Amino acid sequence: MSDESRYLQELIIAELDVPASFDADVEIERRVAFLADQLRSSGATSYVLGISGGVDSSTAGRLCQLAVERIRDAGGQATFIAMRLPYGVQADEADAQRSLKFIQPDETLVVDIKPATDAMVESVRHAGFGEREDFHVGNVKARQRMIAQYTVAGARGGLVVGTDHAAEAVMGFFTKFGDGACDLTPLAGLNKRRVREVGARLGASPEITGKVPTADLETNNPGVPDEAVLGVTYDEIDDFLEGREIDEKAASTIIATHRRTAHKRAQPRALS
Repeated sequence: MSDESRYLQELIIAELDVPASFDADVEIERRVAFLADQLRSSGATSYVLGISGGVDSSTAGRLCQLAVERIRDAGGQATFIAMRLPYGVQADEADAQRSLKFIQPDETLVVDIKPATDAMVESVRHAGFGEREDFHVGNVKARQRMIAQYTVAGARGGLVVGTDHAAEAVMGFFTKFGDGACDLTPLAGLNKRRVREVGARLGASPEITGKVPTADLETNNPGVPDEAVLGVTYDEIDDFLEGREIDEKAASTIIATHRRTAHKRAQPRALS
Protein backbone atom coordinates (compact mmCIF):
# COMPACT_ATOMS: atom_id res chain seq x y z
CA MET A 1 0.00 0.00 0.00
CA SER A 2 1.14 3.51 -0.75
CA ASP A 3 1.75 6.07 1.97
CA GLU A 4 -1.38 7.93 0.87
CA SER A 5 -3.46 4.76 1.09
CA ARG A 6 -2.15 4.03 4.58
CA TYR A 7 -2.95 7.58 5.68
CA LEU A 8 -6.51 7.36 4.33
CA GLN A 9 -6.86 3.91 5.88
CA GLU A 10 -6.10 5.38 9.30
CA LEU A 11 -8.64 8.16 8.80
CA ILE A 12 -11.36 5.73 7.74
CA ILE A 13 -10.68 3.40 10.67
CA ALA A 14 -11.01 6.35 13.05
CA GLU A 15 -14.16 7.62 11.33
CA LEU A 16 -15.87 4.23 11.65
CA ASP A 17 -14.58 3.71 15.20
CA VAL A 18 -13.08 0.29 14.53
CA PRO A 19 -11.13 -0.74 17.66
CA ALA A 20 -7.54 -1.92 17.35
CA SER A 21 -8.17 -4.90 19.62
CA PHE A 22 -11.10 -7.26 19.74
CA ASP A 23 -12.55 -9.62 22.32
CA ALA A 24 -15.90 -11.20 21.44
CA ASP A 25 -17.04 -11.53 25.07
CA VAL A 26 -16.20 -7.90 25.80
CA GLU A 27 -18.04 -6.74 22.70
CA ILE A 28 -21.13 -8.80 23.52
CA GLU A 29 -21.37 -7.31 27.00
CA ARG A 30 -20.70 -3.79 25.70
CA ARG A 31 -23.40 -4.05 23.04
CA VAL A 32 -26.04 -5.73 25.20
CA ALA A 33 -25.49 -3.01 27.83
CA PHE A 34 -25.77 -0.35 25.11
CA LEU A 35 -29.08 -1.75 23.89
CA ALA A 36 -30.49 -2.05 27.41
CA ASP A 37 -29.39 1.47 28.36
CA GLN A 38 -30.75 3.00 25.17
CA LEU A 39 -34.17 1.41 25.60
CA ARG A 40 -34.40 2.51 29.23
CA SER A 41 -33.31 6.08 28.54
CA SER A 42 -35.59 6.49 25.53
CA GLY A 43 -38.75 5.50 27.34
CA ALA A 44 -39.49 2.96 24.61
CA THR A 45 -40.54 -0.56 25.56
CA SER A 46 -39.59 -2.65 22.54
CA TYR A 47 -37.01 -3.24 19.86
CA VAL A 48 -37.98 -4.09 16.28
CA LEU A 49 -35.63 -5.74 13.79
CA GLY A 50 -36.06 -7.39 10.41
CA ILE A 51 -34.56 -10.88 10.28
CA SER A 52 -33.19 -12.08 6.94
CA GLY A 53 -31.36 -15.23 8.02
CA GLY A 54 -27.87 -13.82 7.55
CA VAL A 55 -25.23 -13.38 10.23
CA ASP A 56 -25.80 -9.63 10.65
CA SER A 57 -29.49 -9.72 11.54
CA SER A 58 -29.04 -12.98 13.49
CA THR A 59 -26.29 -11.46 15.65
CA ALA A 60 -28.09 -8.15 16.16
CA GLY A 61 -31.31 -9.98 16.93
CA ARG A 62 -29.74 -12.16 19.60
CA LEU A 63 -28.12 -9.10 21.19
CA CYS A 64 -31.54 -7.41 21.27
CA GLN A 65 -33.17 -10.42 22.89
CA LEU A 66 -30.49 -10.57 25.56
CA ALA A 67 -30.90 -6.83 26.20
CA VAL A 68 -34.67 -6.96 26.72
CA GLU A 69 -34.30 -10.00 28.97
CA ARG A 70 -31.78 -8.04 31.05
CA ILE A 71 -34.27 -5.20 31.41
CA ARG A 72 -37.05 -7.58 32.43
CA ASP A 73 -34.78 -9.32 34.94
CA ALA A 74 -34.29 -5.92 36.57
CA GLY A 75 -38.07 -5.38 36.79
CA GLY A 76 -38.52 -3.32 33.67
CA GLN A 77 -40.77 -3.73 30.64
CA ALA A 78 -39.17 -4.67 27.34
CA THR A 79 -39.96 -6.85 24.33
CA PHE A 80 -38.06 -7.83 21.22
CA ILE A 81 -40.11 -8.11 18.05
CA ALA A 82 -38.45 -9.94 15.17
CA MET A 83 -39.96 -9.31 11.75
CA ARG A 84 -39.87 -11.49 8.69
CA LEU A 85 -40.26 -9.26 5.65
CA PRO A 86 -40.31 -11.50 2.56
CA TYR A 87 -41.03 -10.35 -0.94
CA GLY A 88 -43.60 -13.04 -1.67
CA VAL A 89 -41.98 -16.42 -1.05
CA GLN A 90 -38.23 -16.21 -0.54
CA ALA A 91 -35.88 -19.02 -1.49
CA ASP A 92 -33.87 -18.74 1.73
CA GLU A 93 -36.81 -18.91 4.13
CA ALA A 94 -35.23 -21.94 5.81
CA ASP A 95 -32.22 -19.79 6.69
CA ALA A 96 -34.50 -17.19 8.28
CA GLN A 97 -36.26 -19.84 10.34
CA ARG A 98 -32.89 -21.18 11.50
CA SER A 99 -31.98 -17.64 12.54
CA LEU A 100 -35.22 -17.17 14.47
CA LYS A 101 -34.64 -20.45 16.32
CA PHE A 102 -31.21 -19.14 17.36
CA ILE A 103 -32.45 -15.69 18.39
CA GLN A 104 -35.53 -16.95 20.31
CA PRO A 105 -37.35 -13.62 19.98
CA ASP A 106 -40.24 -12.72 22.27
CA GLU A 107 -42.44 -12.23 19.24
CA THR A 108 -42.22 -12.79 15.50
CA LEU A 109 -44.32 -10.91 12.95
CA VAL A 110 -44.48 -11.66 9.23
CA VAL A 111 -45.23 -8.94 6.68
CA ASP A 112 -45.18 -9.67 2.96
CA ILE A 113 -43.78 -6.54 1.29
CA LYS A 114 -44.63 -7.68 -2.24
CA PRO A 115 -48.06 -6.02 -2.56
CA ALA A 116 -46.80 -2.65 -1.30
CA THR A 117 -43.60 -2.84 -3.36
CA ASP A 118 -45.41 -3.76 -6.57
CA ALA A 119 -48.02 -1.04 -6.05
CA MET A 120 -45.33 1.61 -5.53
CA VAL A 121 -43.38 0.47 -8.59
CA GLU A 122 -46.48 0.64 -10.78
CA SER A 123 -47.36 4.07 -9.36
CA VAL A 124 -44.03 5.56 -10.44
CA ARG A 125 -43.36 3.52 -13.54
CA HIS A 126 -44.33 6.46 -15.77
CA ALA A 127 -41.25 8.28 -14.47
CA GLY A 128 -39.06 5.72 -16.22
CA PHE A 129 -36.66 3.28 -14.58
CA GLY A 130 -34.24 2.96 -17.47
CA GLU A 131 -32.05 -0.10 -17.89
CA ARG A 132 -31.59 -0.61 -14.13
CA GLU A 133 -35.23 -1.19 -13.24
CA ASP A 134 -34.52 -4.35 -11.23
CA PHE A 135 -31.91 -2.49 -9.17
CA HIS A 136 -34.27 0.41 -8.42
CA VAL A 137 -37.10 -1.96 -7.53
CA GLY A 138 -34.68 -3.67 -5.13
CA ASN A 139 -34.23 -0.38 -3.30
CA VAL A 140 -38.01 -0.03 -3.10
CA LYS A 141 -38.08 -3.43 -1.39
CA ALA A 142 -35.53 -2.27 1.18
CA ARG A 143 -37.51 0.89 1.89
CA GLN A 144 -40.80 -0.97 2.17
CA ARG A 145 -39.19 -3.24 4.74
CA MET A 146 -38.21 -0.23 6.80
CA ILE A 147 -41.70 1.29 6.46
CA ALA A 148 -43.11 -1.93 7.92
CA GLN A 149 -40.63 -1.92 10.80
CA TYR A 150 -41.30 1.71 11.70
CA THR A 151 -45.05 1.12 11.50
CA VAL A 152 -44.78 -1.71 14.02
CA ALA A 153 -42.36 0.26 16.19
CA GLY A 154 -44.74 3.22 16.24
CA ALA A 155 -47.68 1.02 17.17
CA ARG A 156 -45.76 -0.84 19.87
CA GLY A 157 -43.74 1.96 21.46
CA GLY A 158 -40.52 0.67 19.99
CA LEU A 159 -37.23 1.58 18.39
CA VAL A 160 -35.97 0.13 15.11
CA VAL A 161 -32.60 -1.61 15.19
CA GLY A 162 -30.26 -1.57 12.20
CA THR A 163 -27.61 -4.09 11.22
CA ASP A 164 -25.06 -1.74 9.67
CA HIS A 165 -21.47 -2.49 10.59
CA ALA A 166 -18.09 -1.09 9.60
CA ALA A 167 -17.56 -3.34 6.57
CA GLU A 168 -20.86 -2.23 5.04
CA ALA A 169 -20.48 1.36 6.17
CA VAL A 170 -17.07 1.84 4.56
CA MET A 171 -18.51 0.68 1.22
CA GLY A 172 -21.84 2.46 1.58
CA PHE A 173 -23.40 -0.94 1.00
CA PHE A 174 -26.94 -0.25 2.12
CA THR A 175 -30.05 1.39 0.74
CA LYS A 176 -30.37 4.99 1.75
CA PHE A 177 -33.51 5.32 3.91
CA GLY A 178 -33.98 1.58 3.50
CA ASP A 179 -31.85 -0.75 5.61
CA GLY A 180 -29.73 2.33 6.32
CA ALA A 181 -32.62 3.89 8.27
CA CYS A 182 -32.85 2.94 11.94
CA ASP A 183 -32.72 4.31 15.46
CA LEU A 184 -29.53 2.61 16.59
CA THR A 185 -26.84 0.29 15.27
CA PRO A 186 -25.50 -2.21 17.83
CA LEU A 187 -23.02 -3.71 15.35
CA ALA A 188 -21.30 -0.38 14.63
CA GLY A 189 -17.51 -0.55 14.65
CA LEU A 190 -17.38 -4.27 13.91
CA ASN A 191 -16.15 -5.53 10.58
CA LYS A 192 -17.71 -8.60 8.97
CA ARG A 193 -15.18 -11.01 10.45
CA ARG A 194 -15.85 -9.74 13.94
CA VAL A 195 -19.63 -9.85 13.47
CA ARG A 196 -19.22 -13.52 12.61
CA GLU A 197 -17.08 -14.07 15.73
CA VAL A 198 -19.63 -12.34 17.95
CA GLY A 199 -22.41 -14.39 16.39
CA ALA A 200 -20.49 -17.62 16.91
CA ARG A 201 -19.75 -16.70 20.52
CA LEU A 202 -23.47 -16.11 21.06
CA GLY A 203 -24.12 -19.64 19.83
CA ALA A 204 -25.02 -19.16 16.18
CA SER A 205 -24.44 -22.24 14.04
CA PRO A 206 -21.87 -22.34 11.22
CA GLU A 207 -24.79 -22.31 8.77
CA ILE A 208 -25.63 -18.83 10.06
CA THR A 209 -22.16 -17.39 10.57
CA GLY A 210 -20.85 -18.85 7.33
CA LYS A 211 -23.78 -17.99 5.09
CA VAL A 212 -22.65 -16.22 1.91
CA PRO A 213 -23.67 -12.56 2.38
CA THR A 214 -26.16 -11.25 -0.18
CA ALA A 215 -28.47 -8.26 -0.19
CA ASP A 216 -30.76 -10.34 -2.46
CA LEU A 217 -32.80 -7.36 -3.66
CA GLU A 218 -32.90 -7.95 -7.42
CA THR A 219 -35.80 -10.15 -8.50
CA ASN A 220 -34.30 -11.03 -11.89
CA ASN A 221 -30.90 -11.82 -10.44
CA PRO A 222 -31.49 -13.25 -6.96
CA GLY A 223 -28.86 -14.23 -4.44
CA VAL A 224 -25.96 -12.28 -5.94
CA PRO A 225 -23.11 -12.43 -3.38
CA ASP A 226 -22.17 -9.06 -1.87
CA GLU A 227 -18.55 -9.55 -2.88
CA ALA A 228 -19.51 -9.81 -6.57
CA VAL A 229 -21.12 -6.38 -6.29
CA LEU A 230 -18.46 -4.77 -4.11
CA GLY A 231 -15.49 -5.72 -6.28
CA VAL A 232 -13.45 -6.69 -3.22
CA THR A 233 -13.75 -9.50 -0.71
CA TYR A 234 -14.91 -9.11 2.87
CA ASP A 235 -11.53 -10.44 3.96
CA GLU A 236 -9.87 -7.55 2.14
CA ILE A 237 -12.31 -5.04 3.63
CA ASP A 238 -11.85 -6.53 7.10
CA ASP A 239 -8.06 -6.49 6.83
CA PHE A 240 -8.19 -2.88 5.68
CA LEU A 241 -10.37 -1.93 8.67
CA GLU A 242 -8.04 -3.74 11.05
CA GLY A 243 -5.14 -1.65 9.78
CA ARG A 244 -3.44 -4.45 7.89
CA GLU A 245 -1.55 -4.24 4.63
CA ILE A 246 -3.65 -5.24 1.62
CA ASP A 247 -3.23 -5.22 -2.13
CA GLU A 248 -3.02 -1.66 -3.48
CA LYS A 249 -5.78 -2.30 -6.02
CA ALA A 250 -8.14 -3.49 -3.30
CA ALA A 251 -7.18 -0.56 -1.06
CA SER A 252 -7.85 1.88 -3.90
CA THR A 253 -11.26 0.32 -4.51
CA ILE A 254 -12.23 0.59 -0.85
CA ILE A 255 -11.00 4.18 -0.55
CA ALA A 256 -12.69 5.28 -3.79
CA THR A 257 -15.97 3.61 -2.80
CA HIS A 258 -15.83 5.17 0.65
CA ARG A 259 -15.39 8.59 -0.94
CA ARG A 260 -18.16 8.05 -3.52
CA THR A 261 -20.69 6.90 -0.92
CA ALA A 262 -20.00 9.62 1.66
CA HIS A 263 -23.50 11.06 1.14
CA LYS A 264 -25.02 7.80 2.42
CA ARG A 265 -23.28 8.11 5.78
CA ALA A 266 -23.90 11.84 6.21
CA GLN A 267 -26.78 13.64 7.85
CA PRO A 268 -28.98 15.67 5.46
CA ARG A 269 -27.29 18.90 4.52
CA ALA A 270 -28.84 22.07 5.92
CA LEU A 271 -28.54 25.61 4.66
CA SER A 272 -26.25 27.57 6.97
